Amino acid sequence: MATGTMKWFAQGLLDLGNKIHDMDGDDWRLGIVTTATVPALSTAAPHWGGTGTTNFATNQVGTGGTSYTAPVVLAGESWALIANVATFGADEIVLAQDASGFTTGAYGIIYNNTDANKRAVGFVEISSAGTASLVSGSLTIRFNSDATSGAALTLTQS
Repeated sequence: MATGTMKWFAQGLLDLGNKIHDMDGDDWRLGIVTTATVPALSTAAPHWGGTGTTNFATNQVGTGGTSYTAPVVLAGESWALIANVATFGADEIVLAQDASGFTTGAYGIIYNNTDANKRAVGFVEISSAGTASLVSGSLTIRFNSDATSGAALTLTQS
């Protein structure tokens, strides 16, 4: 998987179809984790500190700095038809350089903080080696290479 590629857990997409998530109404967050548990499309019952099989919160990077102190609340979330394509989008996330920040960032886990089980729906690779560092510079996470759209998920009819 290429750095910056957005992937969706199979369970997350199933949960979306089962009306567990409200893509533009729920509180969506992105938590940054180490390589201790590498996310995959088939990750079993992924979640962030709630109940499920794979708890990514246990592998969160250090939160002792001032730039990343906990999972980031996504802003500008939207779930809309764009040119007849169902599209979920969010604003890019920018974390400033921080001398006390983490140095072992690997993946960003997107989860539903409104859901009591804190189910995760997807992930973005930041550094497969787990070497993303706020100590050495800022970090920008864009959900699509097209900076204008911010499309994190599109469902296109065939």
